[in-house]
Amino acid sequence: MEKKKPGIDLFDKLTTSFLNKYLNDLMEGLTAKVFRTYNASQTLEDELIRLTKEGMSVPEKVFAYNRAKGNVAVLCNHQRTFSKSFNRSMDILKTKMDALVRQITELDKEVKAAKKQTQTVADKEESKLIALGTSKLNYLDPRISVAWCKKWDVPIEKIYNKSQRDKFRWAIEIAGPDYVF
Repeated sequence: MEKKKPGIDLFDKLTTSFLNKYLNDLMEGLTAKVFRTYNASQTLEDELIRLTKEGMSVPEKVFAYNRAKGNVAVLCNHQRTFSKSFNRSMDILKTKMDALVRQITELDKEVKAAKKQTQTVADKEESKLIALGTSKLNYLDPRISVAWCKKWDVPIEKIYNKSQRDKFRWAIEIAGPDYVF
């Protein structure tokens, strides 16, 4: 940082093409994206192992998957800005949650619905500054997610929407529950 004025990048002379040439000289085919993809995928697999436990329900497993994905997004610095209306939306969601919590003692069915919504609110709150989709679609090996779903009996539809399932059909077909990255 010596001799750098505030606002000047630390590595202001480093370019993507220079970095990729350097990495390719170290190992043929190695680029910054390949390195980030490997790092993100390895981290996802490690986080899924750490966060997924026996006896978890499918919503709890999906919540663990999203938390693991969020940790990868933080690692990769995949950030997004949140809208001006986010806090108001969160207040509305929290108000709805409070109403559901009051009804929990009345019906067991409402207890389960409230639990699911609690995880959804927590997911939104934790990921308000993290772009979860960027890592999942561009940097994570889909075989890791597919194998995790198969190992823990989580429907793949809970992780990938239809177009994503079509995109990653190859991974769905080849990755078994014992796949290791």
